[in-house]
Amino acid sequence: MKNHFFFLAVAVSILTFSCNKHDGHHDGHSMLNINYPAAYIVNGGSNNLSVINLSDNKVSETINLNGATFPHHVYINSAGTKLAVAITSTDLSGGHEGHTNATSGLKVMIIDAVTGMIDKEIALSKMPHNAIFNSDDSELWIGQMDSLQSQVLVYNTANWTLKNTVNVGAGLSELTFSHDGSMAFACNTTDGTVTLIDADTKQVETTLTVGTAPVGAWSASNGNMYVDNEISETISEISVSSMSVVSTIDLGFKPGYVAYHGGNDELWVSDATNGKVSYFTKVSGVWVIQGNIVTGADAHAIALTNDGNKAYVTNQGAGTVSVIDVTTHNIIQTINVGSKPNGIALKQ
Repeated sequence: MKNHFFFLAVAVSILTFSCNKHDGHHDGHSMLNINYPAAYIVNGGSNNLSVINLSDNKVSETINLNGATFPHHVYINSAGTKLAVAITSTDLSGGHEGHTNATSGLKVMIIDAVTGMIDKEIALSKMPHNAIFNSDDSELWIGQMDSLQSQVLVYNTANWTLKNTVNVGAGLSELTFSHDGSMAFACNTTDGTVTLIDADTKQVETTLTVGTAPVGAWSASNGNMYVDNEISETISEISVSSMSVVSTIDLGFKPGYVAYHGGNDELWVSDATNGKVSYFTKVSGVWVIQGNIVTGADAHAIALTNDGNKAYVTNQGAGTVSVIDVTTHNIIQTINVGSKPNGIALKQ
C-alpha cells in the first residue's frame, strides 16, 4: 500500500512539473534559437509571428501567442533581445477608426527574441494598438485607445511596474518615438491630432492638428516625423525641433505606413488601396512622387535594413512579405507568411 501511494505521489509530481513547465506563457512550443539576423512578422489573422532568416529570406520559425487573437504590430528593443506585441482582439486590417469596443483579451506580450518564449503578459482594460521600448530599453510605452480620452502607459522594464500615465486624445492608435528618442508621438485617430510627449519628463509638450484619421507618426533621420492620415489620404510632415507641421503631402490613396531612406533622401509610403509602395523625393522643397513598386494587396508596414540596401513590406491582403532592392526599386523576392501580416521588426 505504501508503494502504491509513493508511485501515485511521484506521478502527480511529474504531471504538476510538466504543467508548470509550460505554464500558459509558452503555449507548449519548443524553445527556439534565433541566433541570426531575422525579421519578425505579426500575422493578425493567424495569431502568430513568422520569423524570416535575413540571410536567405526564408521563414525559419513560427512563434505562437498563447491563444491570443489579432496581434497588431511588433517592436524590438535596441539590444535586439525582446519583442513587444500588442494584442487587440480586433481585426484592424480594414482601418483604425472606431475600434474602441473590445473589452477582453487585451494585453501586451513581451517575447524573448532568441528563444521565442513569452516572458511577460501585461493585461490591459483598453485596446493597446502597439507597445514600444524607449531608447535605452529601460521603459516600455503602451498606448491605450479610448473613445473620449486615451492614455499612454509607461512601464519600468526592470520590474514591470507602472511608472507614469499620460492622458492624450481620443482614439489613440500608434505610439512612436522620434529618431533621437527625445519625443514620443501619440496619434489620436478620432481627434485628428498628434500629441507630443517629452520622453524624459513624461509631460505633454503640445498637440498638433493633422489630417483626418491619423494612425502613426513614423520617424526619420532628417529630424522629422511623417503621419499617415488614412481618411484624408495625406501625409503630415512634423518637425521634431519646432514641434510644428511643416508640410502636407497629398497622396490620392490610403497610406498604411511611411519610411524614410536617408541615403537616398527618399520617402516611401505604402499604398493600402492599390497594393504598392510609392516613393518620393524632394523637388524644390516639395515632396514629389517618383515611382511605384507593386507589392501585394493591402501593402502595410515598411522596414529598411540598417545598410539601406533592402526594404521589407508586409502585404495584409496577400499574406506575403515583399523584399525590395532599394537601389533599383525592384522586388527581388516574395515570401509567404501567415494571414493578414501587419507589423514587422528587424533584428540585425
